[in-house]
Amino acid sequence: MKLIVLGSGTSVPHPRRASAAFWLETSAGSMLLDCGADAMHRMAEESLDWPNLDAIWISHLHLDHCGGLASLLFGTKHSPQTNRRKPLQIFTCAGMRKLLKAIDESNNYRLFQQPFPIELHEVAELTDQQDRFALLPGVTAQTFSTPHTQESVAIRVTDAEGTSLVYTADTGYSEALADFAANVDLLILECSFPRDKPVETHLDLNEAMSLAKIANPRMLLLTHLYPSWDGIDLEREAAKSWASKVVAAYDGLRLKVGPDGCLRDD
Repeated sequence: MKLIVLGSGTSVPHPRRASAAFWLETSAGSMLLDCGADAMHRMAEESLDWPNLDAIWISHLHLDHCGGLASLLFGTKHSPQTNRRKPLQIFTCAGMRKLLKAIDESNNYRLFQQPFPIELHEVAELTDQQDRFALLPGVTAQTFSTPHTQESVAIRVTDAEGTSLVYTADTGYSEALADFAANVDLLILECSFPRDKPVETHLDLNEAMSLAKIANPRMLLLTHLYPSWDGIDLEREAAKSWASKVVAAYDGLRLKVGPDGCLRDD
């Protein structure tokens, strides 16, 4: 697998951090993990093959994680680069179909009338939690409800070679979530605040590191960073409590994830 960080930030505007989005390449195709409002332009900025994106995952309905999906469909509908015919698979938390329908009908956008088929699946319609479902040929997923919003879910992705990653998206503290992420090759974990978090439904550094110790991933990628992290060396702070491999996410970061471990590729 190859991961490209498109957005390491939050809903708060930041000059160097777009809202949440991650490009994941597998041997079976490409997918987007969350689609914040900046995602479409960030894919173009990173010279990615966005017109042929195979699948999209949406973790929850906060707009810094899903607000770019309607814009992306509007763009693919009208872009001259769109010459695909293969379906676009969209896997989402509960409620995304209703949200897209409301946007679609607000101005007769006809977002689902594309040059290619769109197949939208809300996870609750596919499987009971903890059961696997197919994202792409040979690439499977499991989901886990997170303590953030009613519909929010983490996802564990495993490819045909057995390489695995977990993307928590936004979450409060949950040791059960750490168990869900046990021994993955890459754990993409939110770490919203350095300390003194203002809400229970996000993580600060101490909580993130506690979860990492339980999960024991081969590499930990800390993301969803609020401006309170500006000027703080996140990797140095994390190393004080955990000796394993920790990387602070930033927009444009590229990682290779595979049998030989996780390596920077930028």
